[in-house]
Amino acid sequence: MKTQEEQMIWVEAVSYEDLSVNTGKTIRYQGEEVALFKMNSGKLTAIQNRCPHKAGVLAEGIVCDEHVFCPMHDRKIHLSTGLVQAPDTGCVRTYSTKIHNGLIFIGFLV
Repeated sequence: MKTQEEQMIWVEAVSYEDLSVNTGKTIRYQGEEVALFKMNSGKLTAIQNRCPHKAGVLAEGIVCDEHVFCPMHDRKIHLSTGLVQAPDTGCVRTYSTKIHNGLIFIGFLV
């Protein structure tokens, strides 16, 4: 049986050096839209680019610590888990990332 990583197609997104810290970048692949972030620590996170509340573009949100705030109604979404902080509810899909030869790749399930 294949592991989850073996069931992914890895799509090149952007150079690690070209991705600004705490600024989202929209990546599109076969109808999916992902918000890619590089944290202050250098860690990468990738989440579904639409807030579950009113479909605000999360790549345009403000990043603070491990969260992004939706630019439409200020929903606070954890970048590693995709969970919306209470008292609001909901979640967004998260994506695996990896770096190879200075390029960021996002994993999409096949």
